[in-house]
Amino acid sequence: MPPVLGRDVPWTQLYIGLSFTTLATLILELSLTRIFSVVFYYHFAFLAISIALFGLGAGGVFSYIVAARPGNLYAKLGVLGLYASAAVVVALLIILFAPGDLGYVHLGIVYLASSLPFFFAGTVVSLVIGEAMERVDRAYFFDLAGAAAGCLLLIPFLHLFGGPNTVIAAAVLYLVSAAIWFHQAATNGAGGSRRRAAAVLAALLLVILMAVNGKTRLIDVRWSKGQTLPHESFTAWNSFSRIGVTGSPGGYTVVIDGDATTGIASFDWQRGLTDEERFKLLHEGQGFPYILRPHAKTLVIGAGGGYDVARALAGGSQDVTAVEINPIIAGTIMRDRFAADSHRIYFQPQVRVQEEDGRAFVRRSPERYQVIQATLVDTWASTAAGAFALSENNLYTADAFYDYFSHLTPDGVLSFTRWGFDPPRESLRLVSLAMDALARLGEPDPASHVIAVRANASNLHGWGALDTVMISRKPFTAADVTSVRTASADAHMGVVYAPGDAPVNPFGQLLAASDPQQFFREYPYNITPVSDDQPFFFYTVQPRDLWDFFRHASTLSADYKVNRAVPLLFGVVGISLTATALVLLLPRWLLGARLPRQRGVVGFLWYFMCLGAGYILIQVALIQRFILLLGHPEYALTVIVFSMLVASGLGSYASKTVVAGDDGKLVRVLAFIAVLVGALAAGAGPLVATAAAWPLAAKIALTTLLIAPAAFLMGMPFPSGLRRLEQRHAPSVRWAWSLNSASSVLGSAGAIFLAIYLGLRATLLIGGALYLCAMMVILATGRRTASS
Repeated sequence: MPPVLGRDVPWTQLYIGLSFTTLATLILELSLTRIFSVVFYYHFAFLAISIALFGLGAGGVFSYIVAARPGNLYAKLGVLGLYASAAVVVALLIILFAPGDLGYVHLGIVYLASSLPFFFAGTVVSLVIGEAMERVDRAYFFDLAGAAAGCLLLIPFLHLFGGPNTVIAAAVLYLVSAAIWFHQAATNGAGGSRRRAAAVLAALLLVILMAVNGKTRLIDVRWSKGQTLPHESFTAWNSFSRIGVTGSPGGYTVVIDGDATTGIASFDWQRGLTDEERFKLLHEGQGFPYILRPHAKTLVIGAGGGYDVARALAGGSQDVTAVEINPIIAGTIMRDRFAADSHRIYFQPQVRVQEEDGRAFVRRSPERYQVIQATLVDTWASTAAGAFALSENNLYTADAFYDYFSHLTPDGVLSFTRWGFDPPRESLRLVSLAMDALARLGEPDPASHVIAVRANASNLHGWGALDTVMISRKPFTAADVTSVRTASADAHMGVVYAPGDAPVNPFGQLLAASDPQQFFREYPYNITPVSDDQPFFFYTVQPRDLWDFFRHASTLSADYKVNRAVPLLFGVVGISLTATALVLLLPRWLLGARLPRQRGVVGFLWYFMCLGAGYILIQVALIQRFILLLGHPEYALTVIVFSMLVASGLGSYASKTVVAGDDGKLVRVLAFIAVLVGALAAGAGPLVATAAAWPLAAKIALTTLLIAPAAFLMGMPFPSGLRRLEQRHAPSVRWAWSLNSASSVLGSAGAIFLAIYLGLRATLLIGGALYLCAMMVILATGRRTASS
């Protein structure tokens, strides 16, 4: 029989050891999403989340085998902590140094290696939760507290240490937990002193390795997306990007996650632009707004290396606001390490720099601009929240365009540059967004508000041409159209559409359509206007054509690179269903004759699946929803996840008093959760809009106050359910924990799937509905038990 914890359990050490385990696990999980986004593609953040939750669930199943073997419990936990730490280092080396061919065998090896640390950590947590049922409410509180601390520490760890060293830091934390377990084993006379010393020594050696690696980059990213990285003169990490700088003076390029790039504009502002430099800046498509509106008061969204800022200055602008979300680019590179190489463009007296999400800045700004510009603003990078943000982009929605138009002067111009294809996708979707926003503003003739020009038309069937779509707040004048045609001829570019053109291509046909909805239905790609509730601008493949697209589309196009995430998402959902089924079935074989025979016990396990999927669905949707309010992915990640974990932890701590083993009270808690989540779904949008101009501290306080009540109650059902299950069939407790983790795998992928096809509000509501399903399970199993 496995050892059972009695009343003399050293609860403090148990709680601390559990907290360090979940602290390390959350840091590892979220840092892997960053590394996967760099080494593979941003889509593989889906995979990192799936790996983590699957490993945790599988570890819960494995805990049955560990618990059945003889030996001291704390010694077993210590050994598992050692294994988890070693597995972290091995997985990191495989991810960073395995050949970058991105084949199925390679990905399979990465999946297996990356899941092992979570497997061992899941075994530890399952054993502790299963054996500490006497105080499961407090144990679960410290489980969530450790994860909350990991959420707080992740961002400074990535800033200070970088991606690989943050993963090594997780290995160090697993060793700390192992030393705690071995210390208690030694106290119990189980001979853990030497292994405790070994764990401490190994932790110190890994800390030394982190210090050496920080100087030498011995363990670092060597390849990305199947290609060897070029020499980088500078690298830095944060929670949503890895930034590298390649090239040489006069030609530096900023590389984001080994893929997306922005050049550092190198023009001598002290000397002044030459005629040739000025002509080149203004006679690319992105420079046309400044030909139409010289000396314009300008807002540049996604300023990056400063080229759009340079175009505005070349056009005579005396007031340029440059908004860049990434502080490494806006601060460290452009205003520090490489300021001289850009000739201090961000220090020019006409330029003001804001480190913020562009959409959030627009919403809080009281100013109006003659030109608002965004050129290829996307990084294809996951946030550290992994599957939580992926490719949603709040810059490209009909609601965003309404905000932009509301901040234009009457003669103002909105200019967006996106990839052009034949037939057009992204650039034509810009037109559909503009049509929707202009209709809301009462403009009856959108065809007179749009001009589209195309550069690099030779790439139309390759990576993609460059389409610049300009939309005016009021109709373009005949002089505006003439200026664009003249500039296009001088630059050897094509005018794809201008007011007065016959509808000879999709741009003109859409703008001239009497029934745009019919045009959208018949068009071969999905170019319908997207909203803040479904901000998936880049997914343009119609669901009906998904399989055909990936059989015949060119793998060398930007369009393929974005839309390939959709079938991967379907694959992860399939893997998640398989993993959940395995975790549901494996304990049946492991338990054998010890399977519960009481009526309603096996059916009650669905309760834990509903909780696992429901919790993460709600969390995913809230993170995306509140990015607009908080103005930065880092803030949304930290505030939402930390607030939910802390509030849920407090709810767990209070569950023994509030629920007190009463099914009626548990049913009411579950019903209140559904009601509060429904209120969040209905009220989050208007509240976000109302508080757009508030100070950041007030926004954080509002977000916390909105989320805390539901999150507090969401911490009660899991420990209450475990106590209920323990009374009916104690061996099934670890099975329930495993199912909760495995269903979270399904929830993490399902959240994005639902958001794409149904929207964020529906995702929130479905998360709340799953708590109602859990309530129905309680009612059904309660009746069955009573009847039995």
